Amino acid sequence: MRFRVSNITRGAVLAERAERAETFWGRLKGLLGRSRLCGGEGLHITPCRSIHTFFMRFPIDVLFLDESGTVLRVSSTLVPWRTLVCTRATSALELPAGTAVATGTQPSDVLEFELC
Repeated sequence: MRFRVSNITRGAVLAERAERAETFWGRLKGLLGRSRLCGGEGLHITPCRSIHTFFMRFPIDVLFLDESGTVLRVSSTLVPWRTLVCTRATSALELPAGTAVATGTQPSDVLEFELC
């Protein structure tokens, strides 16, 4: 399934084609093996309280969300070989590097997920 992800607080589209990783294997693989994440793409990992960028080939933006889709933490341009934890999060949205800054996305913004 693919989703359109919008920041309804800012009136901005974060991803036109986000996929969801909700199985053990889907969450484990994440973006590994990809050479890039194109503009308009994203990966929503649920449940998720921490992510890593080990073995990744490119930087990403990461938004940690609570169960209502409220942004708890924003990490812009996270480079490979890093880890992030947000213990209050229930999911994480991985986006192309620069998306959060370009859309003005900040903690307390509310996101909406719509089936494409």
